Amino acid sequence: MTNTGSQQLDKTRFTRLVDASRVLNSTGELHELLNFITGEAAALTEARAASVLLLDPHTRLLHFMATSDQTHTELLDVPVPLHNSVAGDIFQKNEPLIVEDAGSDPRWNPEADEAVGVTVGFRTDSILGVPMHDAEGETTGVLEALNKREGGFDARDVETLSILADLAGVAVERARLVAELRQANRQLNELDQLKSKFIAIASHELRTPLSVILAYVSSLRDQADNPRTAAKLDHVLNAAIRLRGLIQDMLNLQYVETGEPRLNLEIFNLTNVVQAVVEERRDTSEAKQQKVMIRTPDDPMVVRGDRGAMDVVIGNLLNNAIKFTPDGGEIRIVIEEHGDEVWLRVRDSGIGIPTDKLELIFNRFYQVEPHLRRSHEGLGLGLAVARDLLEAQYGRIWARSNAGAGSEFFVALPLIE
Repeated sequence: MTNTGSQQLDKTRFTRLVDASRVLNSTGELHELLNFITGEAAALTEARAASVLLLDPHTRLLHFMATSDQTHTELLDVPVPLHNSVAGDIFQKNEPLIVEDAGSDPRWNPEADEAVGVTVGFRTDSILGVPMHDAEGETTGVLEALNKREGGFDARDVETLSILADLAGVAVERARLVAELRQANRQLNELDQLKSKFIAIASHELRTPLSVILAYVSSLRDQADNPRTAAKLDHVLNAAIRLRGLIQDMLNLQYVETGEPRLNLEIFNLTNVVQAVVEERRDTSEAKQQKVMIRTPDDPMVVRGDRGAMDVVIGNLLNNAIKFTPDGGEIRIVIEEHGDEVWLRVRDSGIGIPTDKLELIFNRFYQVEPHLRRSHEGLGLGLAVARDLLEAQYGRIWARSNAGAGSEFFVALPLIE
């Protein structure tokens, strides 16, 4: 009868360990995981209580992280040194330990009992402690069972608690890594938001003073009689124009790095947005003595979209036209009703685009010119961002061009009656 009962008990423990393993592998929250471990440790060894102590890598002290009775939160404030303590011996020797009479063992610290004794009067009589290991076999903590309900702790208890401790050690390591990863992701998200906010504020704040600089330098350039002075002012103008291109690239990077654009859809007159963008970029085109002509219909061209996103789209197209159109060239912008759509056409008199590159120019960071001998600066993001933003608003963009004969870009958006 005794052997049969023992075999049945072993089978019961084995089954419970298998079930515990499933839970440990599916639980990612550290606090929940530790509470489960202590509860299972107490139940499997038929102990009155159990606790988990984990090593703080900075202080090299063990700390109680959980107890089988979750109301004993006072215990969690008690640090345990590695030297001259029961848990410390288990940790450093990396082997199980049974203490049959804790009160007479000089390594036992009664402060742990005193910490919880205020509420429950708990006193530790016997201890079974085993080391916990991570996936690499490094000792990371100690799992303890306290006060066997009947008799004393035996070899089967040691084996059972050791198996649970190793399962728990790997699970705790995984939960800690998940927690660290979540924290890192939160910090990265916060930094990303700060960076995006900085880019948005910086690009916005730089626009106004740059417009003033462009207008003033352009006026001085027109009045300059001395060729040397005119050449210096041309150099300043070109630098300011490049700076405006960099500001637009900053805005484009903001949209690229946020992934799916988050748009605030509203109904507005596309003609008003186009006219505002042209007026904002007028100082740049005038600095290159370019003529920008707009043809708009008498009726409002009402669309549903994100006004700020359309500002970026139109700004990218106009910047692109200004960049690739030579000094003194022409840029034509036409808004027209085309069936149930509004079409915006931006045509320049620039260098043109080879026919086989017309689809590639909408890829991110694509440059028609080889990077080693490029004559036009930029990140190659403007057209890609324009396409992404238009597609998010049920729009389309495409281009027609021939090398050396200028380019024409088309934008189509659904017309709202």
